[in-house]
Amino acid sequence: MNSLTALALPAAVAMLVMAMLCCAWRLVRGPTRVDRILALDTLYINTIALLVVGGIAYDSVLYFEGALIIALLGFVGTVALTKYLLNGEVID
Repeated sequence: MNSLTALALPAAVAMLVMAMLCCAWRLVRGPTRVDRILALDTLYINTIALLVVGGIAYDSVLYFEGALIIALLGFVGTVALTKYLLNGEVID
């Protein structure tokens, strides 16, 4: 790992953790349900980015596969929550 990567990875992790804390705060404190769903969706995206940074740092493909699984589950979860808010039920 070169020196630029050694400096950039901890900074990226710190910024992503700060972004995740902000999303968690909005998830708990959000005034509306839509704010909470958007915070949860952003939390999924930040988790994916954190796993990708971890995969780069540890040079492991397993982190990228975990990021892909979280992306799929996050998408399905967001669609299900949105459908529940619109119709009151997930399956019509």
